[in-house]
Amino acid sequence: MTPPLVLLHAFPLDSRMFDPVRATLAAKVQLLTPDLRGFGTGPALGDPLPVSVKTAEPDLALLADDVLAELDGLGVDRAVFGGVSMGGYVAMAVLRRHPERVAGLLLVDTRSGADDPAALERRRAAAERADNGDIAAGVDAVTPLIAAGASGAVRDRLAEIAGGVPAATVSWAQRAMAARPDSTELLGTTGVPVLVVVGEHDKITPPEAARQMAAAAPEAELVELPGVGHLSPAEDAAGFADAVLGWLSRRF
Repeated sequence: MTPPLVLLHAFPLDSRMFDPVRATLAAKVQLLTPDLRGFGTGPALGDPLPVSVKTAEPDLALLADDVLAELDGLGVDRAVFGGVSMGGYVAMAVLRRHPERVAGLLLVDTRSGADDPAALERRRAAAERADNGDIAAGVDAVTPLIAAGASGAVRDRLAEIAGGVPAATVSWAQRAMAARPDSTELLGTTGVPVLVVVGEHDKITPPEAARQMAAAAPEAELVELPGVGHLSPAEDAAGFADAVLGWLSRRF
């Protein structure tokens, strides 16, 4: 029996980014798309922490344990964890902290490596600007993420989602992503099936980064979606759903 599929959204979006693929996937598998802390309807940054987390300092471990606490409430012990961009980092944090809960990994437009010095500086600067209420919002936030050929409807829908993210969440998330460890060795030791999906025109986590992840994981498959940028499920819903459902049918 196919385990539930948990999809974790990208920054700076929420689970509505999966609306284009929701019906297709949910027809074949139990689909769970939680909003991460600070985003959408997820827990607020100031809400009580899971008992397994001791500090509210920016750390993706908090988001990972939030997700598992939600699954506990639904009676889900084990699942395939998938994530886009930041959601992929959170999925890898789940694997690091609670490998017994992970039946498989779906890593979409993300990377296993830690940030290099240039990326760390960009995150630091973005977090400090957000501290002062200065954030990229709406179209400005999503245009660098999607392929040039993405439709205006896709861009506008994603811009509406991004426009609702508070500056405090932007600051916290940038610092949490900057603090994440390298997960490449972790992928190399996992025995669960892994699917890596990347957009052909992803400039944030390009196909080369996806190939490196797929090469690191012993049980990995790689799918590159043509004409797509950094937000594959939103830009090519049909291609993304086909890749995921095909992989699930082969591996579970």
